[in-house]
Amino acid sequence: MAEIAEDGGGGHKKGGKKRAKKQSTKIDMTPMVDLAFLLLTFFVLTSTFSKPKSMELTFPVPPKEPTEQTKVKNGVTFLLTKDDRVFYYEKEFRAKPEGENAATDLTELNFSAESLHKFMLDKNKAMQDAIKALDEKFQKRQLADTTYKRLVREVKADKNSYTYLIKTDDKASYKNVIDLIDELNINLVGKYVITDITKPELDLLNAKTGG
Repeated sequence: MAEIAEDGGGGHKKGGKKRAKKQSTKIDMTPMVDLAFLLLTFFVLTSTFSKPKSMELTFPVPPKEPTEQTKVKNGVTFLLTKDDRVFYYEKEFRAKPEGENAATDLTELNFSAESLHKFMLDKNKAMQDAIKALDEKFQKRQLADTTYKRLVREVKADKNSYTYLIKTDDKASYKNVIDLIDELNINLVGKYVITDITKPELDLLNAKTGG
C-alpha cells in the first residue's frame, strides 16, 4: 500500500505568502512480492517440462525352441546391409519354387523420397486414407479424443494392414535402421518388428550384393 507523508512545515513565509505543503510517497512492496511468488508458483505447476525423446520399438518374443520362419500375412521384409543398401521381399521367404510360387527374389530400394518413401505411400494408402477420414471427423469434433485414438489403433492393427519385418546383416549401419523406422512412423505404420536375419535370407542377400 502507498502511504503519503506530509511534512509539518506548512507555515507562512515572510510577506504573508502561503507556502505549499511538500508531500512524499512511500510504496509498500510486500503485496507485489506476494503476487510475484504466486505467479511463479502458478507457472511452475502448470508448465510442461521437456521430456526425453524416445522411439517406440516392437520386438518379437524369443521362441522357446527353434522354429521355422514365421509366416506373416501381408508381410514385407526389409533386409539392410552395407553402403546404405536396403532390399525387400513380400510374403513368406522361399529358397526354392514351391508349386505355383516362385523362389523369393530381392528388390532394391534406397532412402530417397522417390524410392522408399513412395513405396511406403503406395503400400499404406488404404490405411492412411482411413486414418485421414478419422482425423477429419476428430477436427470437426465429431469424435471424442479417446474414441479417435482407439479407432486409429484399430485401423493400424487391422488384419489387412501390412506388417513390416526389419532385418540386418552385420554390415548394416545403425543409422539406416533408424531411418527406416522413421519412414515407417511417418507413414503411420502400426505393425513392424526388428528380428534376426535367417541363414537363407543372408545367403540370398550376399548373392545379391556380392558379399
